[in-house]
Amino acid sequence: MDARHSLGDLDIYLFKQGRHTRLYEHFGAHPEALGPDSAGTRFVVWAPNAAYVSVVGDFNDWDPAASPMTMRADSSGVWECFVPGACHGQRYKYFLSWSGGEGERADPFALFSEGPPATASIIWDLHYDWEDGDWMADRAGRNALESPWSVYEVHLGSWRRDEHGEFMNYRRIAHELADYARDAGFTHVEIMPVAEHPFYGSWGYQSTGYFAPSSRYGSPQDFRYFVDYLHRQGLGVILDWVPGHFPTDAHGLANFDGTALFEHADPRQGFHPEWKSAIFNYGRYEVAGFLICNAMYWIREFHLDGLRVDGVASMLYLDYSRPHDDWVPNRFGGRENLAAIELLQELNKSIYEEFPDVQTIAEESTSWPMVSKPVYLGGLGFGLKWNMGWMNDSLTYMELDPIFRKFHHNLLTFALWYAYAENFVLPLSHDEVVYGKKSLISKMPGDYWQKMAGLRVLFGYMFGLPGKKLLFMGAEFGQWREWNHDLSLDWDLLSFPAHDGIRAWVRDLNRIYRQRPALHELDFDPAGFAWENCHDSDQSVLSFFRRDKAGRRVLIVCNFTPVQRENYIIGVDMGGTWRELLNSDSQLYGGSGVGNMGQVRAEAIPAHNHPYSLNLTLPPLGVLYFEPQEGQE
Repeated sequence: MDARHSLGDLDIYLFKQGRHTRLYEHFGAHPEALGPDSAGTRFVVWAPNAAYVSVVGDFNDWDPAASPMTMRADSSGVWECFVPGACHGQRYKYFLSWSGGEGERADPFALFSEGPPATASIIWDLHYDWEDGDWMADRAGRNALESPWSVYEVHLGSWRRDEHGEFMNYRRIAHELADYARDAGFTHVEIMPVAEHPFYGSWGYQSTGYFAPSSRYGSPQDFRYFVDYLHRQGLGVILDWVPGHFPTDAHGLANFDGTALFEHADPRQGFHPEWKSAIFNYGRYEVAGFLICNAMYWIREFHLDGLRVDGVASMLYLDYSRPHDDWVPNRFGGRENLAAIELLQELNKSIYEEFPDVQTIAEESTSWPMVSKPVYLGGLGFGLKWNMGWMNDSLTYMELDPIFRKFHHNLLTFALWYAYAENFVLPLSHDEVVYGKKSLISKMPGDYWQKMAGLRVLFGYMFGLPGKKLLFMGAEFGQWREWNHDLSLDWDLLSFPAHDGIRAWVRDLNRIYRQRPALHELDFDPAGFAWENCHDSDQSVLSFFRRDKAGRRVLIVCNFTPVQRENYIIGVDMGGTWRELLNSDSQLYGGSGVGNMGQVRAEAIPAHNHPYSLNLTLPPLGVLYFEPQEGQE
């Protein structure tokens, strides 16, 4: 027996304790040779409540009696067998019978699956020769919290399709996406879930094959190439990962061995009323271990730089999206899911212990405390958290007619009151451009020009604030229609100067953001931010400084109305020349060309508690970035 895949007593002990982070090397289907003339595949599955289990597949004509499995005599509930002749590339499932029923199930640990609507697992060898050694050696710095993170969120099936409107292979996507994202200046690409999912319209958030990259876009090796190539092009890769729920498709995890094995039996705990899906039983060690092992698998075997963990709020609250009488309190009578908390903490401890050079990112939409604080301090242990409050406030503000914005100035400033409570990502994600919410540019009020200018203002304001950045595909060039997972982005819009101008604006924002440590180095330290003037609600103007560890600063001034403002006074702490780094109203970006001729002189006239001041022209719906010229004090 191949020692890599054999199950020893220690493996079973760690499995039962939920602490085996390499279960996929033992469970599932693994081709091996017991001797020179006895090649085949070893199968291992967990089904403690089944009365009979066998493997059916291409190698035995799908006969339930041909390849029976044997349950181990160690109370683990694990079944195993070796099937001679079963080999790489062949399809298979498990046949299970239990009291009152029987059925076929896909392998929970399958490394590859048939393309939907087919549902069989496929015996697969993961071998791949990686070429991203330089990236892996340096990624601790690239993924550090002090480094720039400008994330381009992508859905692989609808970013771009081929000439016939069909899905592209991971390898082709890798080349086209890397070229585009690198040119646009992004540092990381975040892909929506690729774990195999039967319903394409779920966008990957209803997974059945937790260990199998979706065959819609190619093989596991093709996905490895995707990550490998992006790394070689200087781009990090983050994967959206979904531990909060799973679909109830008959071939999947639900009711796996005739009982609620992976999910809670009580529907008040095991069924999600909003998503119509099953909820994992986090309190069962084997289930918690399955999820932690799965997260480690994606990072370890696919060289990922981070996991964005979906739906954390749905995991943390027992009453999430439930009527007041349709949930089960914890043992203290509270609404907190204690088992989910323990799982998330153990997940993050395990990941950071083995991979200190990656990040985990929580999509957590409530005010749960210390999401991105270390477990030893009582936190959940994530590296970063999406700032959903900032996103909601900012979009609410930007959708207002500029006439009324002065009455809602607090929507711009409130997020800074809690900006350092967590390590925040500022997300403008896919969730904001679907289900009738309109695209980002369509949310902007006013005529065509004002909509374009408004989107440039939003991006300029976002890139100036503390926190890492995330943009969903299409936003970077002002896609008009909502995102549709069945269609490519509207790339033809780039033939219009105004849309290409937005892309150029994002490119230059990314360039300055990466080049100036003041804009990213102290994202999570209050020393890196200071208001210049947050009180000018009457004119809807906001101004603030960003600083780095060396004290270098960048000044950001945002005018949220379509009114050009002359002789606008900004207080600064240095005299001399201040260079205009960026101006969103430049004609390069489709603006009207109003600005300050590239620089302005700070005079010794005090303003806003500073000894010097700048006399600026603020362009309509414009954002300006300034820095003091080097070599002067």
